[in-house]
Amino acid sequence: MLYERTALSRKPEELGRAELEKLRVEDQLTADMVLKDPYILDFLGLQDHYLERDFEDAILREMEQFLLELGAGFSFIARQYRIQIDDDDFYIDLLFYNRRLRRLLAIELKLGDFKAGYKGQMELYLRWLDKNERQEHEEPPLGLILCAGKKEEQIQLLELGRSGIHVAEYLTVLPSKDILEKEFQRAIEQARMRQVKSIEGLDRKP
Repeated sequence: MLYERTALSRKPEELGRAELEKLRVEDQLTADMVLKDPYILDFLGLQDHYLERDFEDAILREMEQFLLELGAGFSFIARQYRIQIDDDDFYIDLLFYNRRLRRLLAIELKLGDFKAGYKGQMELYLRWLDKNERQEHEEPPLGLILCAGKKEEQIQLLELGRSGIHVAEYLTVLPSKDILEKEFQRAIEQARMRQVKSIEGLDRKP
């Protein structure tokens, strides 16, 4: 994500300027500039124990706040958006559109930690949307999997970004300042390790 790359860059000012220059020249936001991690959903008023249905209902009740948390340019399209593949019915939890990105955004809500199997489910949805709902002027659809917890190594190995899939944690209770600082430091360290591994991989190439 942009904040991770900026924090890790040896020249963060130059990286920030490069992103802004790209935005100025192309007049188009990138997905990394729009999608966040984590999403703070304390306004939903969810208690310790709730079902995915409760999660979804709460978002629909507080749609204005949820749109504000998503960021600028998002419009709500549908809940439990039905798609049919062969003789099977599938339902996308939430479907949005972003005017600046010119992309559909499919959101799947998961109560627990991220699981590798979520990738195949979201890829299926995105390919169907790309084939059946994408307009000529639009970019390929994006997928956002909202989970209570992330599995960083699994996410890295799956290379979800290549499929247009983003995974983010959600917080239903605003954590203390100490916890936020620890989580931020953890995210920076994990991103630094990913960067090191990426550089090492490039060094090994002939």
